[in-house]
Amino acid sequence: MLEMRPLCERCNTALPAQDSGAFICSLECSFCANCAEELDDRCPNCGGELMDRPTRSSQLQEKYPPGTKASFGK
Repeated sequence: MLEMRPLCERCNTALPAQDSGAFICSLECSFCANCAEELDDRCPNCGGELMDRPTRSSQLQEKYPPGTKASFGK
């Protein structure tokens, strides 16, 4: 299950789990759409490709809560 980190690791924009517009790499580093575009869809932490992060419905968040860790390695 994806960790669904709550903030963009570059600009700290909120990335709610139920909203589209977040991008992740295979290590679940998370970025907003603007930062992913500026990074040319390449993760600055691991060099992996940034892909659209799926959403998690509000109904499932109680059973499967989003992550609370804001960024890679912190």
